[in-house]
Amino acid sequence: MTNATCSPFSRREARRQGRRDAMLAVAQDYFLAHGYAGTSMSEIAAKLGGSKGTLWSYFPSKEALFTAVLEKAVKAYQAQLNEILHPDGNIRDTLLRACINLMGKINSAEAIALQRLIIAEGRRFPELSRIFFDLAPHSTQKLLASFLKGAMDSGQLRQADPADAASVLTALVRSGLHHQLLLGRIDTLDLTQVEREAELIVDIILRAYAPETTPASPRGHSA
Repeated sequence: MTNATCSPFSRREARRQGRRDAMLAVAQDYFLAHGYAGTSMSEIAAKLGGSKGTLWSYFPSKEALFTAVLEKAVKAYQAQLNEILHPDGNIRDTLLRACINLMGKINSAEAIALQRLIIAEGRRFPELSRIFFDLAPHSTQKLLASFLKGAMDSGQLRQADPADAASVLTALVRSGLHHQLLLGRIDTLDLTQVEREAELIVDIILRAYAPETTPASPRGHSA
């Protein structure tokens, strides 16, 4: 048997992964369209054309299914963000690309709908808020903090708490245009608006965390 030949086990795993991805795609549509409370495992199973038992064999609860939907989206995005946060790049250019990318993600129609779902149902289902925060904002901030720590250690930024710096950066990204979209004050963004706000955010961060300069020693004074 050559390396190019797929084993029966590999084919089974590929089919299982394909079924799982199909379940997650349908579940995401249902959660966003009907909310967490309005989505049932039975409806998702019916849409998929299978039994509820089959769905439960993959996801033992609606909470587990919701978590898996978020995990799939977050992992794909974080892999993309990780490629942008290259430690050897120019700090301003890298932060600008990261901000534009992050703004594009959190301002997408799916992300806005998901955040509205969390806001609307988070008090009734506190586990939703916990799952969302741990998988999305918190994990993204950890990636940014790791990059910012490297920039601080290399002298591109002043030494400070990188977690605080990442928190400030993401708070700025979530303000302004994102806030207006979330509240329905505006419906869409164009790239010019995003780039303008991203440049402002990066300028604020670079000013706030600019490397400290050593004051020049006084001259012309003798002991």
